[in-house]
Amino acid sequence: MHSATTTRELDELRREMVQEQIRERGVRDARVLDAMLHVPRHEFVSEDMIAGAYADQPLPIGEGQTISQPFMVGAMTEALALEGAERVLEVGTGSGYQAAVLALLAREVHSMESVVALATAAQARLARLGYRNVQVHCGDGTLGWEQAAPYDAIVVTAAAPRIPPPLVEQLAEGGRL
Repeated sequence: MHSATTTRELDELRREMVQEQIRERGVRDARVLDAMLHVPRHEFVSEDMIAGAYADQPLPIGEGQTISQPFMVGAMTEALALEGAERVLEVGTGSGYQAAVLALLAREVHSMESVVALATAAQARLARLGYRNVQVHCGDGTLGWEQAAPYDAIVVTAAAPRIPPPLVEQLAEGGRL
């Protein structure tokens, strides 16, 4: 139980988030909705942000970064059209929330984060929560993670003015970016 909110209240807020912010706004993939229903977003924000963890807005996670708005996570994840056997690259780990959602939908997730403190915290958090098919790598996400390429899907959750060529090169034939 968290000091600000009970587990039951957080579970109800998560159900409402999925129904009202994600499903009702157009995300229809049942697997994506189910994954978002099972990933505890409040575990990916600081203690002082827990009460607002399921609000339809990005929240600060430190180092000048934010956890993405839930609807954006749902929409970007649905666009990948994952079936369960894919290897996915995420660029911009942040707190690890998107990686956790992807972990429930893909065989293997590699996530790039350029901020050492965020990468370290995300890897520890994902391990603590039992997401065993996610590996967080610290480095320049625009270079991708060639060691595990090719990827069936790549999602860029960090701002990018254009698609970096290394990401296109690391995309499997028929893959989605």
